[in-house]
Amino acid sequence: MFHPTKIIGIGVNYRAHAVEMGKGLPPGDRPAEPLMFLKPPSALILDGAAIERPAGYERVDYEGELGVVIGRRAKRVARERALEVVAGFTCVNDVTVRDLQKKDGQWARAKGFDTFCPVGPRIVPGLDPSRLKIQTRVNGVVKQDSTTADLIFDVPTLIAFVSAHLTLEEGDLITTGTPSGVGNLAVGDVVEIEIEGIGVLRNPVIARP
Repeated sequence: MFHPTKIIGIGVNYRAHAVEMGKGLPPGDRPAEPLMFLKPPSALILDGAAIERPAGYERVDYEGELGVVIGRRAKRVARERALEVVAGFTCVNDVTVRDLQKKDGQWARAKGFDTFCPVGPRIVPGLDPSRLKIQTRVNGVVKQDSTTADLIFDVPTLIAFVSAHLTLEEGDLITTGTPSGVGNLAVGDVVEIEIEGIGVLRNPVIARP
C-alpha cells in the first residue's frame, strides 16, 4: 500500500473524451496545457473494496485511467527525464458525480467522496506508458476501449507540467485522464479497469451508508 500526499488528476486528456464532454478540438489542435485538479488521499481504496454510491444523483460515473506512482521527490523535472522519477504504473478509477461537477464549476466535491479513487491491483515498474491498452467493463460489458497512444498530453509531459507547479513526493499519484465511454454506475454494479501489463482493478458498487 502506498500513501500519496496528494492525488493529481488530469481532465479531458483523450481527444475522443473531449468531444464526448462537449469540448471538441479542431483536427490537429490541442489545449495549450493540461487541466489539473486534486483528489484527496481519503478517496483512495484498493482492488476489491466497494465504491460507495451517494444517493440522489443521476450520474456517478466510472473513469478508467492509467495511474502514475511517483518514486522520489521531484520538482521542476525536465520532460526528457520525467520517467526517472516514476516508481510504477497502476489502474485508477476516477469516480465522479457528474451532477456536482456541472453544478459546482470546480471538481473537488464531485471527485472527492470517500471511495472515489480505486487503485490497483498492483504497481508495475518499467512499463512504456506510450501505447498501453486500457479497457473499462461494467458487469462484463465493455464501456471504454482505447490506448494511451490517444492521450493529448503523454505521461512525461504530464510529470514535467505537474512538477513545474507542485513538488511531487514519493508515493504521490498522477491520474492521466480517461478515454471516451464514461457512464453511470448503479448500486450492484461491478466495474473493472484493465490496463495492459498491469492487470484488472475490480470494485463492486454499494449504496453509500
